[in-house]
Amino acid sequence: MLDDQKAQGVVQIGGTRVPILGTGRIYVCGITPYDTTHLGHAATFVWADVAARVLRLTGHPVEVCRNITDVDDHLLTEAKERRVAWKSLATQQSYRFEHDMDLLGIAHPAFEPRSHDHVDGVIALAVELLAGGVAYERNGSVYFRGGTVHESVGLSREEAMSLATERGGHPDDPNKDDPLDAALWVRSIGDEPAWSSPWGPGRPGWHAECTAMALTTFGATMDLHVGGADLAFPHHAYEAAQAEAFTGVRPFARSWMHVGTVMVGGEKMAKSTGNLVFVHDLLERWSAAAIRLLILSRPWNESWEFDESELDRAENELEELRALETKPGGSAAAAMEARRALFENLDLPRALIVAKEAHGEVLHDLIRLFGLQYVDRPPW
Repeated sequence: MLDDQKAQGVVQIGGTRVPILGTGRIYVCGITPYDTTHLGHAATFVWADVAARVLRLTGHPVEVCRNITDVDDHLLTEAKERRVAWKSLATQQSYRFEHDMDLLGIAHPAFEPRSHDHVDGVIALAVELLAGGVAYERNGSVYFRGGTVHESVGLSREEAMSLATERGGHPDDPNKDDPLDAALWVRSIGDEPAWSSPWGPGRPGWHAECTAMALTTFGATMDLHVGGADLAFPHHAYEAAQAEAFTGVRPFARSWMHVGTVMVGGEKMAKSTGNLVFVHDLLERWSAAAIRLLILSRPWNESWEFDESELDRAENELEELRALETKPGGSAAAAMEARRALFENLDLPRALIVAKEAHGEVLHDLIRLFGLQYVDRPPW
């Protein structure tokens, strides 16, 4: 019944209308594969999965690109600590990630670029930005002039410095003209992985990897860019600034979806804080559908505190939903109201309330749109 409303609306995400002609393009910032998937990762990817499903309700095909950042300082550090080759660690953890995504019922992306396959693209990006005067080379590394990038996302310089320090921006790098400049190319030392470049052996900078992968996959712009809220600055801000400087096309992303942070004990779920909750551990006790419902039962941009008891409640709600979908009911008016909620900033909680009241076919369709049709693990 929800599908009967195709091509009669425009999805609005984060205050931006996203009208689509032809194929919709979604770029999702994927994982750095140095540990298996935790619930914070899952929240981003479940929301990206549902966002693609909602965009398809407009009647247009949607392609998703979800990258894997397998050349990264965190990965290299973890590999050294485990005394394994960085490529082996990346391959192993990428496989585990894909398995977790399958168990959560997340559709395979149309494109899944990996950083190590796009080194030449990063070099081309750096060469062009150097030629345009918005980058400079210093001691074998290349830096993007980013001293004003924070202004584009409404941050003060002090806020930007704090976030850059916290989130891998390395403002203390002595080679930089400005602490807020960002590395496009990093000189490799010792046994660090290295590729040949016009500036000597080195490897891609973090933001430049995503810039190159996104531009290679979708060209100068995309319809929706998805990632965790903690990636908004510096990562996404610099990715966009570099892409726009390279192509001259603005905006790099027509809309942004920064998914709210998952907290444990009042702190962001992260390896550095030691409070990770892994998806594979949760799946030993609760269904994939319950995990998806837990994630989707709040606004997508809202940070939230994880509590195991909420998964028990989610399991109980799933039983209620499946009972209600078998009751006769549903109407075109209810389907329209549910679709309107979905199209207005992906308001899934409101759409679910409408569908529960209507039950029947409207709820049946929404359960499938949310990916909640499996009581246990998906059958693959």
